[in-house]
Amino acid sequence: MKKLLPLFIILILLSTSAHSQDIRKVFSENEKQTLFMLREIEKAKELQVKKDPNLLFPCSLTPTGDLKLIASRDWRSGFFSGILWYLYEYTGKLPWKAAAEQFTAYSENEKFNAGSHDMGFKIYCSFGNGLRLTKNDKYREIIIQAAKTNIKRFNPKIGCIRSWDHNRDKWDYPVIIDNIMNLELLFEATKMTGDSSFYKIAVSHANTTMKNSFRPDFSSYHVIDYDTITGAVKKKSTHQGASNESAWSRGQAWGLYGYVMCYRETKDRRYLELSENIARFILKHPNLPADMVPYWDFNAPGIPNEPRDVSAAAITASALYELSTYSRNGSEFAKAADKILKSLTDNYRAPAGTNHGFLLLHGTGGKPLNAEVDVPLIYADYYYLEALLRSQKAARPK
Repeated sequence: MKKLLPLFIILILLSTSAHSQDIRKVFSENEKQTLFMLREIEKAKELQVKKDPNLLFPCSLTPTGDLKLIASRDWRSGFFSGILWYLYEYTGKLPWKAAAEQFTAYSENEKFNAGSHDMGFKIYCSFGNGLRLTKNDKYREIIIQAAKTNIKRFNPKIGCIRSWDHNRDKWDYPVIIDNIMNLELLFEATKMTGDSSFYKIAVSHANTTMKNSFRPDFSSYHVIDYDTITGAVKKKSTHQGASNESAWSRGQAWGLYGYVMCYRETKDRRYLELSENIARFILKHPNLPADMVPYWDFNAPGIPNEPRDVSAAAITASALYELSTYSRNGSEFAKAADKILKSLTDNYRAPAGTNHGFLLLHGTGGKPLNAEVDVPLIYADYYYLEALLRSQKAARPK
């Protein structure tokens, strides 16, 4: 059984003060809550180890309210490692680095998992942050191998990396909007190796998605199904949304974040313009609540009596902060991100010592499937911490 950090390290973490006055208190509280989660993970592992010894990472809650653990093969496995890296980045405390290294190492074998498109989520959120903060050459090798594995899923006729392998009776070649997030891994691999093939595949995927996944109002479908023979679009749908033509809120956030990142890596102004338009779709939508935390779908039929999704809010805030540094209207986007972040911090955080250590309340994973509705989500916490860090560098009026 793999053990977590010894008690003396936990005491060091609790007793050492953080820095940066504006968000010091928030990060200090988030540290304590994450330490609580580390203890909760150990308890959950004791209960679930007989079921699967590979269950190592927190992701959400079970239907009975217990902490739900997942294996490295799950698309969400890299987010807790990323949270630990972000705590280390902000505080500089070595015990957080040790914890991040430990959980990151659990995912190494995923670099060979060609059965998943989610290589960016699993590898870049963990090893990518680790490399950025430590310059560990082993992490660089793992990222390169993960990128090599990921591009095996690319179909040049279609111009995209395949997303899901399941439900083959429903889709021929599905590409989901979430997949845009995994391109950062490929852009990074080109910088590491000098091999432009990773870059070209990432750009092809981004361009094809830009062409086929968005509606005239700049909302996006969730799933585009392609014909593997002709490369043509067969069907457009929104699997996790209220209907095929609805705007699933996390899908809009993925698109915004992904194209801001694509602009950063390519400087293609089409990506910047698309990002700005997606942002305005979100921020000006009549169904966006006053507190800036969206319902799980902007067109959910029961609004205002529909679940919220803090993950969509956190992803959007993080993306808006980066967008603010590129856009001529940067202060507008930074101001919106500030409002979202304040709302999450003031109204959606779990009380200390509750929620099994998750930071945010009221996430929605898959409402149509009745999966993870009004529960904490590990990726919401990850992008919340990222937004806190990015808020310090946002574009604001002088």
